[in-house]
Amino acid sequence: MSKRVSFPSKSQAQASGEIVEPQGEGRVPALVVVQEWWGLNDHIRSLLERFANEGFLALAPDLYHGKVTNNPDEAGKLMAALNWSQALDEIDGAASYLANHPRSNGKVGIVGFCMGGALTFAAAANTPAFAAAVPFYGVPKEADWSKVKAPVLAHFSKTDQWAKPEAAEAIKKAIESHGGTMRLELYDAEHAFMNDTRPDVYSPQNAKLAWDRTVAFLKEHLKA
Repeated sequence: MSKRVSFPSKSQAQASGEIVEPQGEGRVPALVVVQEWWGLNDHIRSLLERFANEGFLALAPDLYHGKVTNNPDEAGKLMAALNWSQALDEIDGAASYLANHPRSNGKVGIVGFCMGGALTFAAAANTPAFAAAVPFYGVPKEADWSKVKAPVLAHFSKTDQWAKPEAAEAIKKAIESHGGTMRLELYDAEHAFMNDTRPDVYSPQNAKLAWDRTVAFLKEHLKA
């Protein structure tokens, strides 16, 4: 079960989110999990549980501050109204909170989906503390790719018309031109193929492959 936690953010006195600790008492790698445009919903909570079961200390910042929807039009409005700079500050605050958590080994990664994938890319350029970044099918409007020092594993759909594979290829080229590293994996699946609450797009085989690649990548780069 996740529990609510608060942590400092540059943009406001306190940000908040939900955290799940893995079993045991030892120090473990930590992970910021960034929501889709629906908000911090039960699907994101299930991902926190899954990452904790893999041995990660997982925290999802609540970027909509309690608002959640399952209506696409409302989700679009919430995403459009999101203060991008404040969201990045809250993600940065979550990273600092995790780095100093008593269960953390000090290494923090970030993974995000859809809107959260775009924010993951942007956060990798904004927060030097991240030791690994895994964006799923999301492209930010802008980011300083020269500042991305963490290794990146990006998952994209081959047919996505929102987070287009060509855009991912361009990001990869930009990151690598500045000395960074980005591995790009493309899938024969729809946008949001990881979301098992959406039978219209969920692709079990591709989701499992992307999950296994993600866990292996994070464990490799977040070792103490």
